[in-house]
Amino acid sequence: MLLELSEWFWQERWWFPKGLGWADLEDRDGRVYAKAQDLWVTLPIALTFLIIRQIFERTVATSLASLLGVKETTRLKVHHNPTLESYYRNITKSPTETSVTSLCKQTGYSARQVHRWFRRRRNQDRPSLLKKFREASWRFTFYLLAFIAGLAALIDKPWLYDLKAMWQGFPVLTLLPSQYWYYMIELGFYSSLLFSVATDVKRKDFNEQIVHHVATILLISFSWCVNYIRAGTLIMLVHDSSDYLLESAKMFNYAGWRNACNYIFIVFAAIFIVSRLVIFPFWIIYCTWVYPVTIYEPFFGYYFFNGLLMVLQCLHIFWAVLIIRMAIRFLTHNEKVDDERSDKDETDESEEGEEEEDKKNITKNGPVQNGHTVHNNNHSKTE
Repeated sequence: MLLELSEWFWQERWWFPKGLGWADLEDRDGRVYAKAQDLWVTLPIALTFLIIRQIFERTVATSLASLLGVKETTRLKVHHNPTLESYYRNITKSPTETSVTSLCKQTGYSARQVHRWFRRRRNQDRPSLLKKFREASWRFTFYLLAFIAGLAALIDKPWLYDLKAMWQGFPVLTLLPSQYWYYMIELGFYSSLLFSVATDVKRKDFNEQIVHHVATILLISFSWCVNYIRAGTLIMLVHDSSDYLLESAKMFNYAGWRNACNYIFIVFAAIFIVSRLVIFPFWIIYCTWVYPVTIYEPFFGYYFFNGLLMVLQCLHIFWAVLIIRMAIRFLTHNEKVDDERSDKDETDESEEGEEEEDKKNITKNGPVQNGHTVHNNNHSKTE
C-alpha cells in the first residue's frame, strides 16, 4: 500500500516538464544532483540547532541582555485561590461581569479584587522580557549569518543578476556545495522553529507563523527535490535580507533603547516593503510564473511551487499592513514602536490607585484580607 502510494506520488508527470524525469537527475560524469533522501540530514541539523539555541540563550544572550540593560518588570503574584484558579484554567482567563459577581459570592472577594486577581494571573502567564530578548537575539544571530552566507554563495552567480538564468538548463542543474549547505542549514533552522513553537513566545499572529513555517519547509523541500535550487536560493536570500533588522529592533526595544529601536525599525520597514512587496512578487514570482511557460508546458509541480509562493506573498501583505501601521504611528506621532503581535502586560490607571488604597488601609487599619480588616485582638509581637 505504501509502496503504491509512493510510486503514485513520485510520478514524473507530476514534478517534471514533459519529456524529463528522475533519470535526468542521476549522478554521472562527476556531476552531482539534488536528491530527496538528502533532506533526512535536516533532522539532526534541526536537533543541533535546538541544542545550540539553548546554550546560546543561557550564555551569550543572557550576557548581552545584562550588557544592554534589559530590565525585568516586577510582576505581583496572586494569592492562590482554588476557585479562581479553577475558573481561570478551565473556563476563561477573562471573566464577564456576570461571572465576576458569581465569583465574588464564592470567594468573598470584592469585584475589584477579582478583576485584579485575573489581571495579575494573566500577567504571570506572559513570557518575561528576558525570554523575549533571548529569542530575538537567537533569531537575529541566525538571520544575519544566513544572509551573509547566502550573499557569499550567490554573489558570483549569474542568476542573481539575470533571473532568467535560473532556468537555463533546467532541470539538469549541477548541485554546488554552497547550495547544499545553504539549503540544509535553512531547512534545519525552520524545522527547529516548528519543533520549538510550543515553548516560544506566543504572539497574536501565531497561526500565521505556523502557516509560514510549514509553507517555507514545503517550499524548500519541494524546490530541492525537483531541482528548483537556483530559484530557492534567491527566495531564501530575499527573506533573510530584512529579518535580522526586525530582530535587532526587538532587542533594543526590550532593552529600552527607544531611539535605536525606532530607527532600526524604519530601516527594516523600508527593506521589508522593497524586498517582499516589490522584488519578491514582481521579479522572482514573475520569473517563476511567467517565464517558465515560454520554455515548457505547465505541469503540476509548476502550479504547486508557485502556489506556495503565493501563500508566502499573502503573509507578506498581512505583515506589511502591521508594519506600515506602526511606521506611520511613529513618523506622525513620534510614538514608541511596539510589536503589535506581542501580548503585553496588562496595566490600567486604576491599578496604581488600588495599590495606594491598599497601602493606606494597611497603615490605617492593619492588614486587609479579602477586602476586610484583619484584627490582631491586641496581641503584641512579643507575646
